[in-house]
Amino acid sequence: MGSNEKKERCGTICLKYLLFTFNFLFWLAGGAVMAVGTWTLVKKSDYISLLSSKIYAVSAYILIMAGVIVMVTGVLGCCATFKEQRRLLRVYFVLLLCIFLLEILAGVLAYIYYQQLNEELKENLRETMVKKYRQPEQEHVTKAVDKLQQEFKCCGSNNSSDWVESVWIRSGEANQRLFPDSCCKSPVIELCGQRDHPSNIYKVEGGCITKLENFILNHLQIIGAVGVGVACVQNFTKSAEHVRRIIVKTRANFDGDRAISRGIPV
Repeated sequence: MGSNEKKERCGTICLKYLLFTFNFLFWLAGGAVMAVGTWTLVKKSDYISLLSSKIYAVSAYILIMAGVIVMVTGVLGCCATFKEQRRLLRVYFVLLLCIFLLEILAGVLAYIYYQQLNEELKENLRETMVKKYRQPEQEHVTKAVDKLQQEFKCCGSNNSSDWVESVWIRSGEANQRLFPDSCCKSPVIELCGQRDHPSNIYKVEGGCITKLENFILNHLQIIGAVGVGVACVQNFTKSAEHVRRIIVKTRANFDGDRAISRGIPV
């Protein structure tokens, strides 16, 4: 009987440390989720200004919020595992539920945005480039377009000929440029946008719209992969915690029954 009890206690302790390990991984996963969301807003915020829909930005904020909650939950999970306090465990499971709901919300938003992304870019990217580039109070759009064309090595929404209808190109402020200098393969050369030749500018099939669409779709896949990873760790942690509580409760009942059979008051 003593050997069985010792094995049960050993199993409970091993499960407790396993839970601690997974809660620590959960905490690291929260940091990864928050990092992806922060990276989206800080490093790629310029591209967000080119999109009419705010779903992409909202999904990044949801990721940051979920990451913070996941990290707090991981710490609470570690404390709840070792201290075995019911209040902490309740808070822990409530936070797990919140994370699960946030994951569903982020997934739904990502799916909706995935469906409408191509149409949105077709309708709005060209108009934004043509009407807002180098216009008063549109510095953020100008910066975003220049960054987009240089980073993705493209010119114009669909192709370089889109710039023919640009308000800025048609004005005298363009200094006879045919395209912005950011279309050039060597943008450091001033007024390089005056020369229309494949050796000078990026003449990419599909233009910037294809490159930006692929970038956002890849980023949505990263968001989805991170969400799935966190969900897997979360579900394992919940299952292991549930098993641990059953073992602890069973052991407590067993000890109580044994004490009663010996005539010891419980």
